Amino acid sequence: MSQTPLVPVFAALGDETRWSILAALGGGDASASTLAGRLPVTRQAIAKHLAVLQDVGLVEPVRVGREVRYRVLGARLTATARDLDRVGAEWEQRLAEIKRIAEGL
Repeated sequence: MSQTPLVPVFAALGDETRWSILAALGGGDASASTLAGRLPVTRQAIAKHLAVLQDVGLVEPVRVGREVRYRVLGARLTATARDLDRVGAEWEQRLAEIKRIAEGL
């Protein structure tokens, strides 16, 4: 498995609002205020959700002048996808072995 556990990442992504924030940031960096204008959530709530996403390494703050914008960290998403692919491949191997044994009976 990867060095960073998947459970905190999935816990963060399990919240619909955080998922919506991450999807919105997929279109480009944005501040909490900008995100609050796009989503039906207050700026304060957005800030709390961004903190959770930052804690698990999915976003990072970037200062642009006096504004703080948030950016998605593609490397963390890619690592998570690789870990999921690895788990899926292990299950496929197990299922293929079960099928081989079952067909041999």
